[in-house]
Amino acid sequence: MDISSLAIPDVKLIHPAIHRDGRGFFTETFHRNAMAAAGIGPDFVQDNHSLSAEAGTLRGLHFQLPPHAQGKLLRVVRGRIFDVAVDIRVGSPTFGRHVSATLGPERCVQIWIPPGFAHGYCTLEPDTEVVYKVTDYYAPASDRGLLWDDPSLGIDWPVSHHDARLSAKDRTHPMLKDLEPAFTGSI
Repeated sequence: MDISSLAIPDVKLIHPAIHRDGRGFFTETFHRNAMAAAGIGPDFVQDNHSLSAEAGTLRGLHFQLPPHAQGKLLRVVRGRIFDVAVDIRVGSPTFGRHVSATLGPERCVQIWIPPGFAHGYCTLEPDTEVVYKVTDYYAPASDRGLLWDDPSLGIDWPVSHHDARLSAKDRTHPMLKDLEPAFTGSI
């Protein structure tokens, strides 16, 4: 398992070893010791699975407030996504900056988004399925978001404002300048 950091070092890509033969392939998608050694975790408590029927479906940018902040370990099992993590830790040297990656199922690459980041993705293909582990349970009272197209974030989404398929809730999240501070420094 090869684990590397993106431009914001707390966000990581996980490249598992894939063993292929005439039958198909085998890979370990989770190894507690390898993940812990890379600072991923601590423990996961819930698995989620999402299907987006249409390309251009945008989910995000989401996070949960402490004490129910979530880290997410995410992978695509069908289709393709443009995945984004925005640092919302006040006082962090990368506050307000984002990193992104395009993920698909071919190489089983995963992304780790730690607590303190707003997270979202846009589907690039129809019938895209995403599975992810989280470090805390869904807590509706702690559920928050950041406006996906806030110009101060500078995210180059692969879908236009007009063509993005969003939930009503995701259209109304606050911009970064209006976000109540919930996280400080590096987590």
